[in-house]
Amino acid sequence: MARVCTMCGKGPTTGNHVSHANNRRKRRWYPNLQTVRVVIDEAPRRVRVCTSCLKTPGKVVKATKAIATV
Repeated sequence: MARVCTMCGKGPTTGNHVSHANNRRKRRWYPNLQTVRVVIDEAPRRVRVCTSCLKTPGKVVKATKAIATV
């Protein structure tokens, strides 16, 4: 599974880890992804969403747990 937000498409960024001796090596910064239940096409699904999308009002519609009463 890719480390990508399903709402905005945010993925990992790359750069250098720089030591005190100025040695450089490649590293990656990953987005803060959370697994949430979201309503997509009027059906609840589990998706990975970044926290900036969760904070934005109206961008993510969370699904509520429906308790079936028989």
